[in-house]
Amino acid sequence: MNWKELISSYVDKFRPQVVALSQDIYANPELKFEEYKAARWLADALTKAGFCVKLGVAELDTALIATHPKISDGPTIAILAEYDALPGLGHACGHNLMAGASLGACLALGEIKADLPGKLVFFGTPAEEGGGGKVVMVQAGLFDDIDAAMIFHPSNQTTVTRGSLAITEVEIAFTGKPAHSSSAPEKGINALDAVIQTFNGINALRQHIKDGSRIHGIITNGGSKPNIVPEYAAALFYVRARETDYRDELLEKLHSCAQGAALATGAKLSWSKIGHEYKAMKENHTFSAVFKANLERLGIEVGPPSGGLGSTDMGDVSHVVPAIHPYIAICSEEVVGHSHEFAEAAGSERGYDIMIIAAKALAMTAIDLFIDSDLMRRIKAEHEAQ
Repeated sequence: MNWKELISSYVDKFRPQVVALSQDIYANPELKFEEYKAARWLADALTKAGFCVKLGVAELDTALIATHPKISDGPTIAILAEYDALPGLGHACGHNLMAGASLGACLALGEIKADLPGKLVFFGTPAEEGGGGKVVMVQAGLFDDIDAAMIFHPSNQTTVTRGSLAITEVEIAFTGKPAHSSSAPEKGINALDAVIQTFNGINALRQHIKDGSRIHGIITNGGSKPNIVPEYAAALFYVRARETDYRDELLEKLHSCAQGAALATGAKLSWSKIGHEYKAMKENHTFSAVFKANLERLGIEVGPPSGGLGSTDMGDVSHVVPAIHPYIAICSEEVVGHSHEFAEAAGSERGYDIMIIAAKALAMTAIDLFIDSDLMRRIKAEHEAQ
């Protein structure tokens, strides 16, 4: 039996349902930890297909795990989905396509799972955009019994070993002293000046950090009125690096910039890590090569990684189990992620065509892992060696 031709036909069978669900998620963008509609739609589709579904796992209302009931000796393979949107931009990262592809793969695999060894698990992971749903799920032990995990990501290029940057989100706030900005400015302590000095310190630092590392931020509070010396000001920063240790070193440098600004202005510094803190992706080349071969079988040309890197909580998953996070182009390279143009691509016919191809590649890769015990051994050996 040609399992891969069969699984491809099953993905095609489910295409109308999967595209409709992806379109619904696209038309109803929900921010991190608020993906109630998307999570429920996915849970309902998997329940109808006979999966055993748990919604609200790891104390996250919009996280879910769905397990196919046909379980036998063999590896436990997880296919992951994301479905949160970006504020103001909707699905400008294409998570609607990620949800559809993973659902399509699992629905198709469900049709033949009785004839395959092992265990198939669908993970619905919320809040990749700044909330770290996967991090919470890892910490809750939900990946402890998983042998391999995979997810696809839409992009402006097709590559299977791009990697990611470790990231920490930091809020820096300063408290000063208000005064009349015109009649008595000397009696005030300007918290906004401290924030600006922090940015100046970072700008001076940029020449002396490793290529590919990033420190970028926004001012979230700059005062209330021009005629009041700002008593309070705050900024939000992302600190990223290829290595987790170097990210931590950059955090200390950022902290020093903020401390210097506090000393220079007299404002009191408040420093806190908030939101997400992700590890860098741990690449598994044996695993990636399998996905690459299946993509090429489907007529998709795979290129080398190029361009800058972002961050993902899939990095944390890759530190506990062998994992892949390949990218498939849904648009030209001139279109960048987190843009209005990329959001349009995520709702386009080309986007949905790629989603179906991704579903087939995920399902085919799962078949390889289920039936080839030597392949699983080599994937695990590479993960453990790292």
